[in-house]
Amino acid sequence: MSFALSTLRCTSALRNGRWMAATAPLVRSLKTTSTANMASASEQPLKKDPIYKTFEIYRWNPDKPTEKPYLETYKVDLNNCGPMVLDALIKIKNEQDPTLTFRRSCREGICGSCAMNIQGGNTLACISKIDRDPSKTVKIYPLPHMYIVKDLVPDMTHFYKQYKSIEPYLKQNTPPTDGRENLQSIEDRKKLDGLYECILCACCSTSCPSYWWNQEEYLGPAVLMQAYRWMIDSRDQFGPQRREKLQNKMALYRCHTIMNCSKTCPKGLQPGAAIAKIKLLMATE
Repeated sequence: MSFALSTLRCTSALRNGRWMAATAPLVRSLKTTSTANMASASEQPLKKDPIYKTFEIYRWNPDKPTEKPYLETYKVDLNNCGPMVLDALIKIKNEQDPTLTFRRSCREGICGSCAMNIQGGNTLACISKIDRDPSKTVKIYPLPHMYIVKDLVPDMTHFYKQYKSIEPYLKQNTPPTDGRENLQSIEDRKKLDGLYECILCACCSTSCPSYWWNQEEYLGPAVLMQAYRWMIDSRDQFGPQRREKLQNKMALYRCHTIMNCSKTCPKGLQPGAAIAKIKLLMATE
């Protein structure tokens, strides 16, 4: 229907007192045209200028033992990348260098797999935001003072052996006689808050100078905090025996309260405070 014909009909309808009914076709025509214009505009998003961020990443390949570790440089367009450091690492691996090796799993700060040293601090790559200032280079290393499997992957074997040594599970001499669950009061359950959330990422232990120097015998902040978690669990009946295992000069007392562990914990926990409470329990027994 042409605009002239629609106008003519509207004029005639106005004379007859039928204005609203006659203008309906014209209004529908204008709405359709406007909607089509908006759709075509939305199909053409504005292009953003690329923001190239420089990443310097620690590289070492065990298949080339004569080759020393080095930093390799990559550039990533932040406008085509997620906001976290792990997003950039995945993008580099997928699009630039498939040989880049690192651990990752949940991408939610829960599993602890992507623990590494970013900009001088131990943290999780999946919850570490990228600084969008392109003039600042991001330097990424594996967790410090650990044997390296490849690139950003540390060998966690010894760390897990230490965790196993504290027997991190419920131990009882007299379990419930009715065969039912172990009950716990709300107050006793609250005592475990700030302890059970540890994801064993090892950020705290690998930031501790005492652990760097004595990790063969010193258990480190992460493992000691888990030991304390079971010592104060009201359902566990082996607290004294657990503390007895720590009665030597190395397993516990190598902690000098430097507190690097509490500063670097990506979950905001306080391993240093837990270690101090173990010392208090042992001193008062």
